[in-house]
This record gives sequence, structure tokens and C-alpha cells, in this order.
Amino acid sequence: MSIYGAQAVDSPRHDDAAQTYDALLFLSFGGPEGMDDVMPFLRNVSRGRNIPDARLAEVAHHYEGFGGVSPINAQNRALIAAMEADFAANGLNIPIYFGNRNWHPMVTDTITQMKADGIKRVLVFVTSAFSCYSGCRQYREDVTNALELLQLGQDDIQFDKIRVYYNHPDFIGTMVTKTNEGLATLPESDAPVHLVFTAHSIPNSMAAGSDYEVQLKEASRLVAEEAGVSDWSLVYQSRSGPPQIPWLEPDVCDYIDTLAEQGVKRIAIIPIGFISDHMEVLFDLDNEALSKAAEVGIDAVRISTVGTDPRFVGMIRQLVVERMTESPERKCMGCRGPNHDVCPVGCCAKGESARPRPAANPVS
Repeated sequence: MSIYGAQAVDSPRHDDAAQTYDALLFLSFGGPEGMDDVMPFLRNVSRGRNIPDARLAEVAHHYEGFGGVSPINAQNRALIAAMEADFAANGLNIPIYFGNRNWHPMVTDTITQMKADGIKRVLVFVTSAFSCYSGCRQYREDVTNALELLQLGQDDIQFDKIRVYYNHPDFIGTMVTKTNEGLATLPESDAPVHLVFTAHSIPNSMAAGSDYEVQLKEASRLVAEEAGVSDWSLVYQSRSGPPQIPWLEPDVCDYIDTLAEQGVKRIAIIPIGFISDHMEVLFDLDNEALSKAAEVGIDAVRISTVGTDPRFVGMIRQLVVERMTESPERKCMGCRGPNHDVCPVGCCAKGESARPRPAANPVS
């Protein structure tokens, strides 16, 4: 059976087997919280890629208008607080720990605290709804690397990752509500609206090793259909890296130029690939994309991300309970079914030359 089937099996543990968990690890990207943090943060993000400080300094300018503070940590803390309240109100007694890949609280420090607290089995929620190396596998590697650094094995503490939720009805439903709210703010006109869905661009070779594009297209299609809009496109933003390496296209600003040439007068920019209004949404969309739309005479609105919307928060609780329940209802929309719980070996490869990395304590 396909790994997308409702009863899929990707490891000796059957998806229908109930599990108990001592804690939930909320795992995210991280961001600076002051100008003094920006360059160290960017060095963490770019480690191993030999990017000179001069190039990082150019990126650092994006943070100056925000006082060096990326909103992502505050937004994540707000989401965690909303999750804690929702869990308590619904009788789910499980503590939530916060860890980041690139800035404090670093995941290694968080796992150290978990071990000190006697936590033995952990479910991991990652702030990415889609599958690719940087949005899924790399987060699993972050946990594995932390465990190796701390010299911890599966007998000490074990981690399982929640399935990606790009086609969960409460993720899609929340985005439909946000889209309709945003569309209501556009100036009245007989001109049809075009929905421009955006996600972070990744190298083509990385995309080839994952279902990133397919999942994004499916989520975009579902939102557009539920919102009752027939004209939509999927574009990308925030690419980085050497220009000779091909990344997913078209770029959102280039595509807005194309829409203007086609005579489109109204658009809604929907950051389907993000769950909070962090720096890449605020700068790349609210600054650059909306400015481009104004420049070419298009009325545009940027749709909000799911953030702390109660329906989205409730979805996270459902996914936790799903992994703790025998034969659960695995909610999904569209034609692809619910994603697998346990990632197959080799999925979400980094690129054409990437090879699966052996680990003493892999994160499923």
C-alpha cells in the first residue's frame, strides 16, 4: 500500500498502535531577539555553507527595520501558550518544551532539560506543514545530533515526529477563513481576484527528493476550491544560495510582474508555506511583494498565516491524541490521504548528492 494510505506502514511499528508520551517538543527554526544576535544567528543558519560575513551582513540589513528582533520566537511562545491552554481545557495532560535549530532556546539545551526532568518518550511538533529536507528531515537530524552530542540513546529518551499536516482539514479550513477575511478587505471591483500562494523556495535537487511541490500544490488547490476562487498559482520566495544553482520558481515578485502584463488587477498573496508571520513573511511579502504590486498597479492583500487561530491549535492537539490512540481517525482532505507517521529511510533527501545519514538514535 502507498505510504499515503490511511493504514500505511513504514516501519515495524504499525500506525494504529497506541503510544504514550511524557512530553511534546515544539521544534522550530529560531530567530534573533536583538541586533547583537543577528550575525551570530545568521552564522548558525549558514554553518557549513562557507558564506562570507559580507554576504551575511547584507541579509542582516533586513532585520534593522525590526530592531534586530525576528518575531518568530515571540510567535512560537504565543502558540505554545495557546496550545497549553487548549490541552488543559481538553484534558490532555502533557508538558510542552520549546527548542530551536538556530537560536535560543537551542534544541540541545531543551533536550538536556528534558533528560533532567525524567522525560523518556517525546512526541515532536515541527513548525512546518510540508515535507522537504529543511522542513522535516533536517529537524529530525537536529534532534539526532543533539542526542549524539549528549551521548543519549533510545534507552535514555526517544522521539517520534508528528505527521505533516498540509492537508489536514483544520489547517486548510483555517487558511480558507483567513483568505476570505483578507479578500473582504480588497477594494470592490468587477475584476476577478487571483490567489498567489507562496512558499519558501528550495533547490530543485532538494525538491526532487521530497513531496514538497506536490503537497504545496494540493494545499493551494484545496484552499482555492474551498474559498470559491478558480484563478490561482503557486510561486516561491526567499531563495538564497549561488545563482548558478537552480531553485524552485517563479519568484513571487517576478510573478506579480507577469500578472500585471496579463492584465490582472486584484490579487491575494497567501503564505501557504508558513504558519506564522515571521521575518520572511513581513519582509519578503509585506515589504517587497506588496510594494511590487503597488508599483505595477495591482490591488493586493497579504493573507494572514494560521498563527494562534483556535482551529489550528485544536488541530495540533488532535495530532497528539491521534498518536496516542489505537485505530484513530486520521483526518485529511483531498486525494492524497494522511501522511505517514514514520518517515521512510531516505525520504526528504538534501539534494542529488545527499545520502541517508546513519544515527544511533534516529528520530522517526
